[in-house]
Amino acid sequence: MKKLLVALLALMMFTACSSGSGSKNSESVKIGLNFELTGEVASYGNSEADAVMLAIKHANEDGGVLGKEIVPVKLDNQSDQAETVSVQTKLATVEKVTGIIGPAVSGLTAAVYPVANEYGVVSISASATADGITQDENGDVFDYAFRVCFLDSYQGLAMAKFVSSELGASKAVVIGDSSSDYAKGLSKSFINQFTSMGGSIVAEESYVEGDTEFNSVLTKIKDMDFDVIYIPGYYGEVSLIVKQARAMGINVPITGGDGFDAPELLQIAGPEALNDVYFTTAYTTVTTDSNVLDFVEAYKAEYNKDPDMFAALAYDAAGILIQAIEDAGSDEPEAVKDALVAMDAYQGVTGKISFDELHNAEKSVLVVELVDGVQANSIEVE
Repeated sequence: MKKLLVALLALMMFTACSSGSGSKNSESVKIGLNFELTGEVASYGNSEADAVMLAIKHANEDGGVLGKEIVPVKLDNQSDQAETVSVQTKLATVEKVTGIIGPAVSGLTAAVYPVANEYGVVSISASATADGITQDENGDVFDYAFRVCFLDSYQGLAMAKFVSSELGASKAVVIGDSSSDYAKGLSKSFINQFTSMGGSIVAEESYVEGDTEFNSVLTKIKDMDFDVIYIPGYYGEVSLIVKQARAMGINVPITGGDGFDAPELLQIAGPEALNDVYFTTAYTTVTTDSNVLDFVEAYKAEYNKDPDMFAALAYDAAGILIQAIEDAGSDEPEAVKDALVAMDAYQGVTGKISFDELHNAEKSVLVVELVDGVQANSIEVE
């Protein structure tokens, strides 16, 4: 009898320790942050992590969620795929969070969505724009995977429309990162749309992540006949390409995707190089929208710097997750997942956001013009 009692007690303790989301019976709700705080794309990850922390702070000041305090669990994935998967697994199985925000970039996000599905924990990326990553190899949707950004195919298409109709360009050079799913997606959609509108691709050149010397590529295209350059890539390489192109006297408009939207672009390329430069984005401070202005003021007060697009999207991602927990009336991941699917348009800093049947965000695209490296004008592209 004594042995049976001991066994029953042990089983009860194991069951208690092994129950699902660890916050459901406590006085707090855990939200995980899986971000690139160091490494190649740390600028994006830190912007997003800061914004998520701010959103959680604001929510807690308003009473938390379900009457509970929200507790963030912030981990660094080091911009590395293996570490990103390890972080996602730890947040789901050890920390037992209700939901996870991050990573920032598409390649790392694609690696963690299957993990989220395996362990049944909501995973929302603010800025992973690569097409198809919310689906498995059979085309089935990962039930627990969501994102609040537009897709690469959409922003590539929007920029092609912009350079054709607004800039009057008809001959383009594309310089893309061949090591990046993000860049490949943008290149494909831009080229398809631009050529369908009667434009021609004069040259299609490539580089890989970590390259710093682009003079050979730029020398190759310098004397060609073109009127716009499209560079789908991240700020690290883009800033150097722009700087070196301008130094060589290549003065046509330079365009790109939301990977341009980082303060390091101005720091590395310098203001003189960043004129007649345009990029697609989900957010700009060139606005009179009170939601945006209030967010900018709060972010600057907290971090003493302006928020970029990645910060704005991450603030919305956190807001949507918190709203879904409230709508679900529960912090059980399955209930939160169902609330996200059922959610009507969420009014965020980056506009109204709703999810389609593939858990992708439905929203508009902005094209922003830089003047001396500063956002000066914007236009919405349908």
